Amino acid sequence: MKKLLFVLPVLLIALFVGSCSSMKGTSNYKVGMEESDFLKIHPEAVISNLEGTQKTYRVVRDERFYLLATFEDERLIKLEEKELPPYWNKKTAPKEDQEQ
Repeated sequence: MKKLLFVLPVLLIALFVGSCSSMKGTSNYKVGMEESDFLKIHPEAVISNLEGTQKTYRVVRDERFYLLATFEDERLIKLEEKELPPYWNKKTAPKEDQEQ
């Protein structure tokens, strides 16, 4: 019984710490981040540009914004957040009969 009174609080603390770590916020990006780490976070990323040793990936964040992450030698060198043009959004895209 005494062991149970000791083990139970330890298990509850471990469960609490584990649940807090799983609820971490948005991903932190930093210059020098590896390309493979970025792709683990964003498997939906698509290559937007290839110039020499630089690769730029595009990640659509939500209905209005997307990220451009530029890597050189597999390290993050530039991160930009841009707003999507209105016609990229499927809900507001012009219908085929409305196009000129």
